[in-house]
Amino acid sequence: MKKILILDRDGVINQDSDAFVKSADEWIPLPGSIEAIAKLYKAGWILAVATNQSGVARGKFSQQDLDDQHAKMLNLIQAAGGDLHHIAWCPHGPDEGCDCRKPKAGLLDQISAALNLDLSGGIMVGDALRDLQAGQARGCQAVLVRTGKGMKTLAAGEGLDNVQLVDNLAELAEQLLAANA
Repeated sequence: MKKILILDRDGVINQDSDAFVKSADEWIPLPGSIEAIAKLYKAGWILAVATNQSGVARGKFSQQDLDDQHAKMLNLIQAAGGDLHHIAWCPHGPDEGCDCRKPKAGLLDQISAALNLDLSGGIMVGDALRDLQAGQARGCQAVLVRTGKGMKTLAAGEGLDNVQLVDNLAELAEQLLAANA
């Protein structure tokens, strides 16, 4: 297994909202997620985020608002001693026909190109089936977290063959660090 971890954002790293996370003030990290990212970074993992952000296209928030959210996320991660190697986001709405909106794998292709890496053998972490499908399309092991929409995804039960289940990002980090100790 390659030490590459691709994370969905809302519901995995931070609290999700059906009304969209519209500002840096509304971007609230899930317990243990920032520390988990920092620990994995310190252990040599390559870490990237792949996130659908259709709120930009829908006029719920601006690109600057999204940039501010990502700046807050990075500042918290860096303050904990970690970092992210890349953040890829899809600003398009569901009907725009782009190739980057998950479950399509365009965001993973952007990460692959930006980091000059083959992502196959890496891990894709998400709380929705579309996150897992995007990762699986590029040869990643899929991991479903129970946070965010994870319990709803689990209850639907479709498309979860060969998917690892964890309570949250902190639990996954502990498993990965123990396996690579």
